[in-house]
Amino acid sequence: MPPPAPTSPPRARGAAGRQDGFDALVPPSRAGNQVGRSFDGIELGATDTLGEHRFTADEIVRFATAFDPQPFHVDERAAKESPFGGLIASGWHTAGTWMRHLVRARDAAVEAARREGRTPPRFGPSPGFTDMRWLKPVRPGDTIRYATTATGKRLSASRPGWGLVSNHNTGWNQHGEKVFEFSGSGFVGLD
Repeated sequence: MPPPAPTSPPRARGAAGRQDGFDALVPPSRAGNQVGRSFDGIELGATDTLGEHRFTADEIVRFATAFDPQPFHVDERAAKESPFGGLIASGWHTAGTWMRHLVRARDAAVEAARREGRTPPRFGPSPGFTDMRWLKPVRPGDTIRYATTATGKRLSASRPGWGLVSNHNTGWNQHGEKVFEFSGSGFVGLD
């Protein structure tokens, strides 16, 4: 059985090890560059902070106009009359921003490995996700910190040289509230 998903946002550490911004309970020894590792090096229960994103009203409206044109995503006046009481980001905007941060983290890990003369990790496709939930609205001005925690891994029976890594993925606002989560998996190359 995989370890439980973290219930608090990942810890960010700045100069001299002090905590910055979001409070968290993930001990530094359990955090690390999981997205920069091959299958064999991934540590179950370890969490990577993928990055932060500040949502603006203009960006929320622009995304929703193109992909999710609900009144509470595209019209501030209509949004005030909605059950949300104001403009909120589309859940797909929140999820897509998590994915953008994951891709950037992976690209940076591959580049760092090449620069250091190491074999870069290999990433394959994802067979999908489950249990996606939007727990709190994301409003203009909110900053969301995205994270991923390795929850399981197994060798692939159908793809030699690959393993399947399971993860629990989250987004936390500046108030320490979890706003978004889902479980996913993806293929990662063996060492």
